[in-house]
Amino acid sequence: MKMRTTVLAAVAVACLVALPAVAQAQAAASANPIAASTAGTFAMVKGNILKSAEQVPESLYGFKATPDVRSFGQLFAHVADANFMICATIAGEKSPMTGSIEKTKTTKADISAALAESFAYCEKVYAAATDADGGKTVDLFGMKLAKLAALGFNTAHDFEHYGNIVTYMRLNKMVPPSSQGRGM
Repeated sequence: MKMRTTVLAAVAVACLVALPAVAQAQAAASANPIAASTAGTFAMVKGNILKSAEQVPESLYGFKATPDVRSFGQLFAHVADANFMICATIAGEKSPMTGSIEKTKTTKADISAALAESFAYCEKVYAAATDADGGKTVDLFGMKLAKLAALGFNTAHDFEHYGNIVTYMRLNKMVPPSSQGRGM
């Protein structure tokens, strides 16, 4: 009985400690539901791509499904290059990354570090987005897009290449992060 009371008290304290953070996140989401939803979708693909980059062994970073497509490493590097370029455009800044990651980085450690940096950079841009500001336009690939649409474009691009990564993983008898724990 004493053990049960102690466990219940611990759970209650944990809930009370977490409550302000949950309330703050809900308040931010309710003030900017479109921006918060956009950031949430980005967080999903970010997690899957970063976990994939970690899961794939360095020995497979040169793997290509066919000779005419990007390798695993080049896919991860391409995502990093695009994240920096698209998010910098949305932020109205010069990209903090100079040069092409895809053309200059070849090791898993270097590519993974650049990929993580690109996602961290974009997270700041997604976090700064508001529903009110999201309608302002930016020029992206010759298109005038609302900022939130451009963030959605970035997320779609990441998902597109996560699809490539999943195929490569399956070809190498690996279970991608989005399927792990589901018996697939």
